[in-house]
Amino acid sequence: MSWETVIGLEIHVQLATASKIFSGASTAYGAPPNTQACAIDLGLPGVLPILNGAAVDMAIRLGLALDAEIAPISVLARKNYFYPDLPKGYQISQYELPIVSRGRLAIRLADGSEKIVRVTRAHLEEDAGKSVHDAYPGATGVDLNRAGTPLLEVVSEPDLRSPEEAVAYMRTMHMLVRYLGICDGNMQEGSFRCDANVSVRRAGSEKLGTRAEIKNINSFRFVEKAIAHEVERQIEILENGGQVVQETRLYDPERDETRSMRSKEDAHDYRYFPDPDLLPIVVDAPQIERARAMLPELPWTRSARYVTDFALPVADAEALAHERQVADYFEALASAASDARAASNWLNGEVFAALNRAGLGIEHCPVSPTALGRLIVRVRDGTVSNSLARQVFEAMWNGEGDADQIIEARGLRQMNDVTALAEMIDDIIGANPQQVEQYRAGKDKVFGFFVGQVMKKSQGKANPQQVNDLLKQKLSAD
Repeated sequence: MSWETVIGLEIHVQLATASKIFSGASTAYGAPPNTQACAIDLGLPGVLPILNGAAVDMAIRLGLALDAEIAPISVLARKNYFYPDLPKGYQISQYELPIVSRGRLAIRLADGSEKIVRVTRAHLEEDAGKSVHDAYPGATGVDLNRAGTPLLEVVSEPDLRSPEEAVAYMRTMHMLVRYLGICDGNMQEGSFRCDANVSVRRAGSEKLGTRAEIKNINSFRFVEKAIAHEVERQIEILENGGQVVQETRLYDPERDETRSMRSKEDAHDYRYFPDPDLLPIVVDAPQIERARAMLPELPWTRSARYVTDFALPVADAEALAHERQVADYFEALASAASDARAASNWLNGEVFAALNRAGLGIEHCPVSPTALGRLIVRVRDGTVSNSLARQVFEAMWNGEGDADQIIEARGLRQMNDVTALAEMIDDIIGANPQQVEQYRAGKDKVFGFFVGQVMKKSQGKANPQQVNDLLKQKLSAD
């Protein structure tokens, strides 16, 4: 009998606040160990946490983008457990009354279809510190800089049915939180990571299997590989007559395997209770409307508009709308060039290629959309050909001036003089009688030879359309 995979993800989104969720300590990445943990983060006697209002606003924005319910009253609780990097002996989180619940996120699958994934909840919590196992031989170091960093834990329903679907969901959530400006999405720095709950059951069964939780996966590739391995492991156990144990596991990318970390706790093991030092979070209608006003046009809405308004192919539209800054650049470029299709082609072609070579993001592109738009206009009005425009773009990238300055300085203006071009073509035809006979005998590929000769003689400045028209006319004449 076949097996069905059941997956739910718990995605940890580090909120892009300047300070921690209950203290004024900095959240900046890369500081020396234990230099950004204040008395509140350490839970020293006599200190009181104060909720960071910006974290609440960010949670509301995500809830609205997920078409979720925003709780008018939610409660911060203490989740009690002992670990060396949890200095207070408990983590402030949310349990019974989270700030966001019952949302949904549409994902695009590899076959082009769409799937709705239900979001159970998104709750605020503080991060723990970090245990460092490889800095000191035979000992573990504890860095508490992350302690108190604001997180939003986004928990899906077990709606995902394959590693590929899990990655698609995670990528879409990653795109969304970056679009909203609530998280930088840097997975290498731990700003966006997930725990995967994985189980298998017989195909057609309604009963969920025993799940294993794979902790702290911080790359899309590792999510796919870890889940795939865990599914194989569980199926092998069940087909050999064994039972899957509920536990927490870690993924080892070097061995491409998961291994047991500890038995999986249930909620009652953490002895949740409302934090006596923190009041309930009250969210009123005006606060929700202020958050709604801060929402950008969401990526799926934007890509649909590009298809409708600009007649772009769906794949191109989705690629352009995937990152907010890329979409902003594209729209500015389309406006400057008065040609959305040309703007899309240039951005997906020359611009992205140059950015990739330089290792830059679109926000650091040295060619502004206005400047590139003027170059596209020069292609359209015949001042330069597409091939010469690439040379102009490269010079613009290197800071040699704007399009018109470079065209004049380098003598790249396209040759549009039909009389001069006709004379040049006559000379080339006269010098190549053998190729003329081949073309007239039906070898159409020889036409490319003549085009190349004209472009070579004109140093690439001949108008390509005029070249094609004149060549066809003259090669067909007796």
